[in-house]
Amino acid sequence: CLKASLISRLKASLTSPLKAMDISFSPSGSSDDSMDSLPGHAQRCLLTPSLSPRKRTTSQSKSEPPLLRTSKRTIYTAGRPPWYNVAGTTFTEAFVIGLCGGSASGKTTVANKIIEALDVPWVVLLSMDSFYKVLNKEEQELAGKNEYNFDHPDAFDFELLVTVLRKLKKGKSIKVPVYDFTSHSRRKDWKTVYGANVVIFEGILAFANKELLKLLDMKVFVDTDSDIRLVRRLKRDITARGRDIGGVIRQYNRFVKPAFEQYIEPTVPLADIVVPRGGDNFVALDLIVQHVHSQLEKRCPSLSTCVCLRSALASAHQGQPLPKTLSLMLATPQVRGMHTIIRNKETNRDEFIFYSKRLMRLLIEHALSFLPLKPVLVETPQGALYEGKRLSGSRITGVSILRAGETMEQALTAVCKDIRLGKILIQTNHHTGEPELHYLRLPKEISEDYVILMDSTVSTGAAALMAIRVLLDHDVPEERIFLLSLLMAEMGVHSVAYAFPGVRIITTAVDKEVNEQFHIIPGIGEAKQAVH
Repeated sequence: CLKASLISRLKASLTSPLKAMDISFSPSGSSDDSMDSLPGHAQRCLLTPSLSPRKRTTSQSKSEPPLLRTSKRTIYTAGRPPWYNVAGTTFTEAFVIGLCGGSASGKTTVANKIIEALDVPWVVLLSMDSFYKVLNKEEQELAGKNEYNFDHPDAFDFELLVTVLRKLKKGKSIKVPVYDFTSHSRRKDWKTVYGANVVIFEGILAFANKELLKLLDMKVFVDTDSDIRLVRRLKRDITARGRDIGGVIRQYNRFVKPAFEQYIEPTVPLADIVVPRGGDNFVALDLIVQHVHSQLEKRCPSLSTCVCLRSALASAHQGQPLPKTLSLMLATPQVRGMHTIIRNKETNRDEFIFYSKRLMRLLIEHALSFLPLKPVLVETPQGALYEGKRLSGSRITGVSILRAGETMEQALTAVCKDIRLGKILIQTNHHTGEPELHYLRLPKEISEDYVILMDSTVSTGAAALMAIRVLLDHDVPEERIFLLSLLMAEMGVHSVAYAFPGVRIITTAVDKEVNEQFHIIPGIGEAKQAVH
């Protein structure tokens, strides 16, 4: 009778559109880093049935205009403000919320409603479903017949999960596997996720591992009636995963229900908050949101009180000698002559572009001389041996700070054959004066490369600090980062060298002053406007 009743309820529910069950990861396998929206810090709204909270930082939010929309995924803008201080170190670790509950209990719904109401800059939703182990051939066959236990702790790769969550908590870039529930396998390309103020981690066994529990700052158990969970599971598995009713029910009785009773339900005492009725419990959700806000204010006051990074940089390091990590290109008569042309306000656009590009190429050539080279012996066409040099193993990747840094890409590609390129978009918020990270696209496996980071000018160093912090969060060592700029202010040189003493700074000239608008004095023209 129960089976007949559930099937009847299921058929009725299938007449309405099915909403996405998992919004945490795109199935595309794109290597782009996920940039979510950053709304202003408006007064937070409490969750009540009569209110429709403004959507925030999920990848499917439609309320904020996208910066980049492709056929596979959308990256939203509003800008990520600095998540580090003038020393280049991060303010604090991300606040991690763990959501546990039975299969189809509504954990993702609860996560989405928390995200909508939080009103914090960056939230990442991490699903335990992405961390199923790779099945061997025999296990694949069992899974195809609904005879493999996906609800047992042994089905999950806890070692990988703990490693990923630990890095995400520290604000690092992480790669997450994308699990295909139709073929019961991981897809070839993994999803890249980067940085967060809050991480919401949800899964049926979110409380089942001791190392995992240590990473959770708040533990929430979503308690939903077992009949409701079964109906939801039938609907999801049949509609979204291509299963048949009989197979789903057999799997539920054989694996899902016993696993809940043995591994999931006993973890309820570990929860800080138990949420009955899941996403419909507005009172419980409201309490969670208020608690998270209070914890964030204690851990990171900068989320509510903005201390302008540029102003802090402008008042620091005055009167210091130039650092040893600075390499200033020799001011030959040729270099002085080109600077005279590009600094002259009477110079026309064509001449400005020509001599800027010529100077950029000289700068790139100069920078390449600092790369590690190994001795090599080659034979000439005349049969003689020549003792030469060759790059010592590693690749070179160019990363431009958009938009002015993009003007240096042509000079780099003209000098370095088949070089890989990345881009970081950093813009100034005119209301706060802060640099904000809007978009980044970095090549895969960049951590082993020597990175040439390019910006046409560096005044306070705020944008350069943000770009370097991004590279460090992607595991690029400081010693492998070269910051190149046509012109830098002393203030910017000191800021970068103080925060990141391992980064090599290379430029054609250093000017002493920066005005109230943070423009270099005497300075040059606007390279990003002239070249484009």
